[in-house]
Amino acid sequence: MSAAMYPKVFQEYKEFTGSFGPVDCLSTRLFLDGPKIAEEFQVEIERGKTLHIKALAVGDLNKTGQRGVFFELNGQLRSVLVKDNLAMKEMKFHPKALKSVRGQVGAPMPGKVIEVKVEPGQKVEKGQPLCVLSAMKMETVVNCPLTGVVTVIHVNTGTSLEGDDLILEITAEE
Repeated sequence: MSAAMYPKVFQEYKEFTGSFGPVDCLSTRLFLDGPKIAEEFQVEIERGKTLHIKALAVGDLNKTGQRGVFFELNGQLRSVLVKDNLAMKEMKFHPKALKSVRGQVGAPMPGKVIEVKVEPGQKVEKGQPLCVLSAMKMETVVNCPLTGVVTVIHVNTGTSLEGDDLILEITAEE
């Protein structure tokens, strides 16, 4: 009946249960909010099979946007990595410059962009300054590795970078 009346909603439900399994054995509060630290609860997965779970801790966010969740399952310590979608929206990822791709210019060290000296479409010469990075009150000029034309600039003034983050791309002049 649901599939006929609400085909899109039913399809989303089937995809959800395909990914996460049956969640009807969780209480509404546990499903929507998750357990509180040190909270114990039981989940009856089928008649006569009950899991005893105690939430212990939630770890810090790692670079891939995941958190370690630590819990006891039937008295045994367990941990899983859980993707934190809310935190992922706040994290900023910069593509890395590939050393194998000629014309990709990466940050030589972690720092903050304090000046971009070129614009897209601008012709550049080998050794020409492209941008200036600042790290620990020391400025570093990033120079052009080849003669060509700037095609894409991936940073702005004030952008914080890690080592090898892609700054800009240059198409080599033939």
